[in-house]
Parts: sequence; C-alpha cells; structure tokens
Amino acid sequence: MEYIVVSILNGVVHGLLLFMVSAGLTLIFGMMGVLNFAHAWFYMLGAYVGFTLTRHGGFWVGLVLAPVVAGLLGILVERYMLRRVHKYGHAHELLLTFGLAFIIEEVIKLFYGDALVSYQMPDYMRFAAFTIFDTNYPFYRLFMGAVALAMFAVLYLLLTRTRVGIVVRAATYRPTTVEALGHNLPLVYMAVFAGGSALAGLQAPWPAPSTRPAPAWPSTSVPSSSSWS
Repeated sequence: MEYIVVSILNGVVHGLLLFMVSAGLTLIFGMMGVLNFAHAWFYMLGAYVGFTLTRHGGFWVGLVLAPVVAGLLGILVERYMLRRVHKYGHAHELLLTFGLAFIIEEVIKLFYGDALVSYQMPDYMRFAAFTIFDTNYPFYRLFMGAVALAMFAVLYLLLTRTRVGIVVRAATYRPTTVEALGHNLPLVYMAVFAGGSALAGLQAPWPAPSTRPAPAWPSTSVPSSSSWS
C-alpha cells in the first residue's frame, strides 16, 4: 500500500512537470502552426542558465532569470530566423529548429562538457512535507507540483480572461481580421514564440536539483520520477 500511494504521488508530480514542458510547445504549435523541434533544447538551456545563475546569485535568481534568457533567445530566433522561412512552409521551419537544436546542444557541451552538473536546491527546502506509513515525502516534489498548477492557472486566465489572450487566440483563426483591426500580427507571433520558449526555460530548473542537468536531457525530456532523489 505504501508503494502504491508514493508511486501515485510521484506520477502526479511527474505528469505536472510534463505539462510544464509541453505547455510551451503546445502554445507555439497551436497558435503559430510551428513545430518547434528545438523546444526541448530551450528546456535544457533553461536548466544550465539556472544552474549558472544559482552559483552566482542564488537559487531564486536562477529560477527567475532562466525563463527570461530562454524567452529572449526565442525572440531572436523568431525575429531573425523563423520569420524568414515561414513563407516556405512547415518543412523549412522544422529543419530550421532541428538545426538550432544541434547548435544549442553543442554550445552547452562547449562550456559545460558532457558530464552531469551538480544543481543544488536550498537547504531550507530539504525536509519532508509529510510521512506516508514509513516514507517521508519530500516537500520539494510537492512544491514542483504546486508551481505547475499555478502556471496552468496563470496561462488559463491569460488566454481566456484578458485582451492579450483574445488577440492571440483570434490571430490563430482569423489572422487577416486581426491585422485589419490594427494589431501587429508579426509582433503577436513573436510574443507567442517567446512565451513558449520562456515556459520551457521556466520549467527546466525545477527538477534539476533532483535529476542533475546533462546535454542528454532533451532526449529524455523530464527525467523519470524513479531517478528523483
């Protein structure tokens, strides 16, 4: 019984982390029709940026600035790369993001190598949230799940309850009408791509202290919950 309950909790948290990874990818594909093959590499980039900033500024600095860096890179990619090939169709966009994925991975290897990096969570988060039978369940895992739920709530409210969300959703189905109403359609697409990239960067640092980042991360997406410490 103890094993079943703990496995269910781990599965729920792991599923919420997968949602955090896929939310940005779904946002970009659903709103722009772009299958961003490099999305998992933006995720890995966020983990390494978070790791680097954590060493110099602290855990929360890394968590806050990792999505900012990923979002800024997303702006540059959309503005100077994707926008130039969009008129040629999905195949060119896929090839572009496929090549970008290799570039990001090789840059990470150039600075950090192939080995795992030691990403540490704060000591004040190293305690059990509660005890199930004889198992102490870590607070940090529940905290990751809570962050995923909070992100879902913010995204839902942003897309369904704000003017920005209305414009973004309208641009998906009636782009010419949105442009005729005076909205800058390229700017909307750039904001969507940057937002999706930032979501990948936002998710990456959370499981990193438990799983440790490596250049192989994109191949496995969120590492299995069985590898959590």
